[in-house]
Amino acid sequence: MSEPETAEFVSRPGDTDPAAAEPTRRSNPLDSPGWDKLVLSHPDACFFHGSAWARVLQESYGYRPFYFATFDDHRLMTLLPTMEVSSWLTGRRGVSLPFTDSCPPLVSFATAPGSLFDQVIACGRARGWRYWQGRSARKLFSWAPASLAFYGHTLNLSVGEDQLFANLHSSVRRAIRKARKDGVQVELSRSLEALKAYYALHCLTRQRQGLPPQPFRFFESLHRHVLSANLGQVSLARCGGKVIAGAVFFHFGRQTIYKYAASDMAFQSARGANLVLWEAIRWYASQGSWQLDLGRTERANDGLRRFKLGWGTEEHLIEFIRYDLRKRRFVLENDVTLGWHNGAFSRLPLSLSRIIGACLYRHCA
Repeated sequence: MSEPETAEFVSRPGDTDPAAAEPTRRSNPLDSPGWDKLVLSHPDACFFHGSAWARVLQESYGYRPFYFATFDDHRLMTLLPTMEVSSWLTGRRGVSLPFTDSCPPLVSFATAPGSLFDQVIACGRARGWRYWQGRSARKLFSWAPASLAFYGHTLNLSVGEDQLFANLHSSVRRAIRKARKDGVQVELSRSLEALKAYYALHCLTRQRQGLPPQPFRFFESLHRHVLSANLGQVSLARCGGKVIAGAVFFHFGRQTIYKYAASDMAFQSARGANLVLWEAIRWYASQGSWQLDLGRTERANDGLRRFKLGWGTEEHLIEFIRYDLRKRRFVLENDVTLGWHNGAFSRLPLSLSRIIGACLYRHCA
């Protein structure tokens, strides 16, 4: 194996920081008992830094964990989680982290970003990665240009239920009241049956969006490692006994993530999707969660952006960075979520779309 090439990364901000001497370890959370307790010791930890998400990605798609971490007397100081995606179709690369809206690195006041970046790229060269992509990593690697940018939205849950309701846009309050008036009932569950009911709606929603659904084995893995471990739950809205809307939430420490949402458009007037989210907000606030992360939104998707702003959220930018190891420079990338393929997938039979999703997702990351 050749000596890692690092010369082009010298003089990055932070390289002279005293923490640069602190060795960075490549850790595997799947082989590290007590990993989640270690991660929770960092004040900015979120669900995606924990072992459950790593286990879901490894089990569902075969990705390999490369978590770059520094420690001070067994205390976690820095964490840059990365999964190696190895595909005959799309090549080998490092992603931090696949199928994650945002995964900011965990840092401390002594973090040396230049040194950490050098080590990630040296590992990528040794492993033969085409590129490394960091999602929200620009917060740490500030000299890197953004390759993609999205809107992110977070909701402060610590203000109490009355204030949360008062902060809602008037149209959201009306929707919640209408759903209750129409007899919509919401249940929170961690059962596999609830997840199956959600998945049926999920497939319909993905078809409407012109995207193939994730394979059900991915959701089965979520049930095994997330819901069964009390790190998430399903929220379902029923009207007249029929499931009309649902969402999947993850939680870790005092942060909650609104990860997936789906609904039956035939019942849109009942506003089940609004009540699903509101009841989850109420429940998580009552359990002491401080923040709800509503994920990322494409900057061209004005409708989804307005929906999230209507809940009294704070808006921020989520910026990805991408370093091409062959070109030895940061590069821009295209957001492929929207395009010609949406129309094609929306016209496919749902059964065929599910087969395509089962075949392609592990290559996409």
